[in-house]
Order: sequence, then C-alpha cells, then structure tokens
Amino acid sequence: MSPAPGTDAARLSGIGERGIMTARSMAKLIQEYRKTLKLIEVEELADLYILRPPAFLLVKAMAGTNITPNQVTMLSMTVGVLGGICYGLGRPSTIVLGAILLGLSLVFDCADGQLARLKKNGTPLGRILDGLIDYVVQIAVFAGLAVGLDPGPGRRTVWILLLAAAGLSNIFHSTVVDYYRLRFIDRAKGEKHDVPAEYRDFQAELDGLKGKPGSSVRRGVIRLYLRYLSLQMRMTRPGTESRPASAAGRDEFYRANKAVMRGWTFLGSGTFGFLMVATTLIGRFDLYLWARIVAGNLLAAVLFVVQIRIDRRLELRSAS
Repeated sequence: MSPAPGTDAARLSGIGERGIMTARSMAKLIQEYRKTLKLIEVEELADLYILRPPAFLLVKAMAGTNITPNQVTMLSMTVGVLGGICYGLGRPSTIVLGAILLGLSLVFDCADGQLARLKKNGTPLGRILDGLIDYVVQIAVFAGLAVGLDPGPGRRTVWILLLAAAGLSNIFHSTVVDYYRLRFIDRAKGEKHDVPAEYRDFQAELDGLKGKPGSSVRRGVIRLYLRYLSLQMRMTRPGTESRPASAAGRDEFYRANKAVMRGWTFLGSGTFGFLMVATTLIGRFDLYLWARIVAGNLLAAVLFVVQIRIDRRLELRSAS
C-alpha cells in the first residue's frame, strides 16, 4: 500500500526542522562556550580542546546553582592533593588513580574560571586563590612522585634531582606564562590589569586593611600574592612600559605579539599537567621530565630572545 500523498514530504520537512533546531542549539552552545574562555590567543591548546570542553559541561550543570567559583577552586585543590597522595602510595593501581585524579583536578581548575566568566562573579581574591592553589597541587604531586615512584636501585638521588629540576622549571614556566598572558590581554585589548597594575592595586588594598579586625587571613594571602607578582616582574623583562593608549597602538601590539604569545602558552600548566597525566598512564613518566626540563627550557630561552626583540622594536616605534 503506497503512503498517503505528502507523507514523504512531511517526514523530510520534520527531519529538516529538527536538523535546523539541532544546528541552532549547537551554535548557541558554542557561543556560550566561547563566553567562558579567556582570549583565544592566550588559551593553551590542551585547555582549549581537551580540558575546557568537559569543564564547560560541568559549568553548565552548575550555572543554575549557588556553587561559587571559589568552591570549585577548593574542589580542584582537594582532588589534586588526593592525586598527589595516591602517587605517594607507590602501587601501580594508586599511581593510575593519582593520574586520573590529577586530570580531574585540571578540569576543575579550568571550570572555576569558566564559571566566574559565565556568571560574571569573579573576584580578585578568586584569582589569587586559583593561582596559589595551582602551586599547592603541584607541590603535592611532585612530593608524591618523589616518595611513591621507584626509580630502581642506586637511582634515588638522580630521581630526586630530576624531580627538583622539573619542579623548578614548572614554577619558572608558569610564572612567566602568567606574566605575558596578563600583559597581552592588558595591552592588546585594553583591559588594564597587567602585572604591575595588579601589584599596585593589591598593595593599595593591603595598606587599606591595616588595623582592620578579622582581616589577617586576607592580608596573609595578599602578601603572598604580592611576593609572587614581584617574582614575576623580576623574572621577566617588562618592556614597552607605556600602555598602548589608542586602538591603533593596541592593534600594533596585538600583531607583533600574537605568535610569540601562542608560543608562551605551550609552557602553561594545563599543557604540562595533561602531559604528566598522559605519560603516567602509559608508564613513561621520564618523557614528562625531559619535556619539562630540556624541551621546555629550550623553548623558553628562544621565546625570551624573540620577546626582547619584539619589545625593543615596539619601544623604538613608540619613541619615534
């Protein structure tokens, strides 16, 4: 029996409408995802394509709740520290569990900032906590690795030295990337929150908290963060101190620094955190160590040379 006239056309029309609705929903979802990101130019590719998509799904689930970004930050720390403890237990099963927990911590670490940007309720203190807690997790994981992974007879000293070198490289890379990321956002987009500006703002807040009861914890956190900002400024060459005031100046800064900024992101904590998880799961953690110590520091050296040349060129143009 043949179908009624128009049945096929109606069916095709329904399929087409559902397809259009699905496409619109996807476009809306992608638009919302982009709103939770920093500038694409300062995003690490590992974050952008691996860690932030699942983090965004968590953010969507939390968007209608009272969960705050700072609570997600604390969850990231808790899960990351538990991962470090699992590494320290030293059994194959706990080492794998440690890597999984570290991966979850990285996702939560992405989610806190995405939630803050989606809800538009981020705070300066939240940024401080996010940065400090990253280092707490890294210390816990490296301590766990030092205790739990057996390098073999007679290799303990070399193993500890390699971990120390990787840990120091990690601090160096994270500090420098954070500095240039903030500087790029500030000068290319005019958002006015580069490291020197942050230092001045938080120093003024610290001065204002003197003598106020119940502010000891906040003062302690701000002091610690000021030391971190001071370290950033000592480890980097400020360069091009005058902020581009005009749109033309910002555009010139953007064009000159776009490629080198992408290079800096390859040294970020998300990239190497994901690499740590991956190399642990395949049983080749030595690859992480050599990537961080050798490849990472070589890349940093090259980027510093390139960055200095770019800054000098922009300084000369600004002075002319």
